[in-house]
Amino acid sequence: MDAEVTRPDYAAIKQRQKAIWASGNYAVVGTTLQVVGETLCEALDVSAGERVLDVAAGNGNATMAAARRFADVTSTDFVGSLLNQAKLRAAAEGLTVDFEEADAEELPYPDGSFDVALSTFGIMFTPEPERAAAEISRVVRSGGRIGLANWTPGSFVGQLFKIVGSHVPPPRGLLSPALWGTEARLLELFRGHEVRAAVRTFNFRYRSPEHWLEIFRTCYGPTHRAFAALDETGQAALARDVMALVGRMRRSGSRSLVIPSEYLEVVIERR
Repeated sequence: MDAEVTRPDYAAIKQRQKAIWASGNYAVVGTTLQVVGETLCEALDVSAGERVLDVAAGNGNATMAAARRFADVTSTDFVGSLLNQAKLRAAAEGLTVDFEEADAEELPYPDGSFDVALSTFGIMFTPEPERAAAEISRVVRSGGRIGLANWTPGSFVGQLFKIVGSHVPPPRGLLSPALWGTEARLLELFRGHEVRAAVRTFNFRYRSPEHWLEIFRTCYGPTHRAFAALDETGQAALARDVMALVGRMRRSGSRSLVIPSEYLEVVIERR
């Protein structure tokens, strides 16, 4: 009975997450991450004609990368407005992609429907990691591949989420999404499959610390909503803390702002 009482309300959490990721204008930040989708597709050796699923696709970085390789791509997210941004990108580039609104923890596809499944900084934010891992594994055929890009706990983004969580606490009972950026956790989630992980670095490049703060406060859903949830004093405190993080982690010697952020590039062979 006690376990039932303390179980998180996952339906309410998902509604909150939808509102968070639909807020701001994620594409402004998301498109800067395009290189991650490209390198992940190369790590997976995505080939023309393969059936590829992008899970929690956001504005479609991995989607575009796979479609440029002439794969048959299905792009999914549970936030329709993000998929609309991805549709515009595909149309502008003349890429053929099927876009479908879908929950990463309840994918509407038969077992073994895809040769490859991808997720760049997406599936890691699902509230029930075991369900999400089981679903992305289920829809990939035996011998197929799963490719993930996940921020590590010690990365710039991992530490940013810790700071945000100290000012606006997440729902009780949720595990840190940055655990997806640890090999130990991935071996738990994808037990029985071959898991290969490599540490990579993405460089956030902005004009200045103030420019970074303006973009993330205005456009990036999690920080946008965190600032909106605080009063003026709380907003000032959060701004000080995240700017201190930027100061600690920025690359020295650059005339503009460069912030390296570590992530784990993961290739899983489905057995």
